[in-house]
Amino acid sequence: MKVAIMGYGTIGSGVAKVLDTNSEIIKERLGEPLELKYILDLRDFPGDPHEDCFVKDYKAIAKDKEVKVVVETMGGVEPAFTFVKAMLEAGKSVTTSNKALVADKGAELMKIAKVNDVNFVFEAAVGGGIPIIRTLTACLTGDVIEEISAICNGTTNYMLTNMEQFGSDYDEILAEAQSLGYAEKDPTADVEGHDSCRKIAILTSLVSGKNVDFNEIPTEGISKITATDFKYAKSMGYSIKLVARSSKVGDTYTCRVAPFLVKPSQMIYHVAGVMNAVSVRGNMLGESMYYGAGAGALPTASAVVGDMVFLARNVDKHVRIGWSAEKLELADANEQKYRYFVRTSALQSNIENEFENVEYANLDLDDETGFITAEMTEHEFNERKTALGGIISAIRFY
Repeated sequence: MKVAIMGYGTIGSGVAKVLDTNSEIIKERLGEPLELKYILDLRDFPGDPHEDCFVKDYKAIAKDKEVKVVVETMGGVEPAFTFVKAMLEAGKSVTTSNKALVADKGAELMKIAKVNDVNFVFEAAVGGGIPIIRTLTACLTGDVIEEISAICNGTTNYMLTNMEQFGSDYDEILAEAQSLGYAEKDPTADVEGHDSCRKIAILTSLVSGKNVDFNEIPTEGISKITATDFKYAKSMGYSIKLVARSSKVGDTYTCRVAPFLVKPSQMIYHVAGVMNAVSVRGNMLGESMYYGAGAGALPTASAVVGDMVFLARNVDKHVRIGWSAEKLELADANEQKYRYFVRTSALQSNIENEFENVEYANLDLDDETGFITAEMTEHEFNERKTALGGIISAIRFY
């Protein structure tokens, strides 16, 4: 079967490598080879093993009836959306690793795929090499998913792990992550939680069957976390992780992305470095966790090629995977209840006046006090925090 790749960066070239390296086992499992016919990229790659496959016009792929499966690894919403839409309308199935595209245009592309009796799939868009999409859509279809908690950004997990282990400051560890290639020159999407936000929106859309607008998910990143926060966390027996959470509330879900204090008895506590994990709680199964490489050329490409095999097995047959365009009205995140750890320059008498019963977690630092609140709604906490003033930081307990 003839296939094409759109975008020959880290992931696209990784897909080509997987197809080359594992060509025989893929042929054996599928019953026919996946033959790379086109690679779409504006750049030239002289000397590349697939040098003869390169084209610069996506329409060349769309018009070729031999090509049945197309991979999109360009990133971003445009021109990826235009190109993928053209492929689906031309009767070709598409797999993508592009979480921005899936979060923003997924429902529309799934509808186009259904109309044209083809498929649009995206295993690599959330967990990189972790097979979480097919787990939710095939293995756990008998469960009602009550909660998803994900550490789904390797850059931030690497940074937080090193801040915890070595006492590094945020700026210092960000520079190190950039030098190692874990963080982009502009790290905003990672460190401010936008990447994780899109991924939890995709997962929540998947389990609810309706479209989640990622813009409506409260999102905080790690740029305000300091080495001192980790000293407090360690003194209390906790770690700090950037977690994307989705919890069932009645007929809908409530979502949030934020740093959380996590204790050793919780599965995600042990996810370190650039590794990712998705914890899923079903009403029948209970809690299960899916762990692995959430990024990188070959782990992500492995998931993409897995999708390619799935698509090749279902040529000219639409398989229902995804969600409708109907918008899911998320539950009010301000009604979520947490305990909070707070650092403040306020006097203890003022702390007790505003928060009443608190536990102190002091490190004998000058000019600040650390304390833990009782459980309360986000709305109530924000009111009390504003009234207290002098807030240095506030982190929720998981």
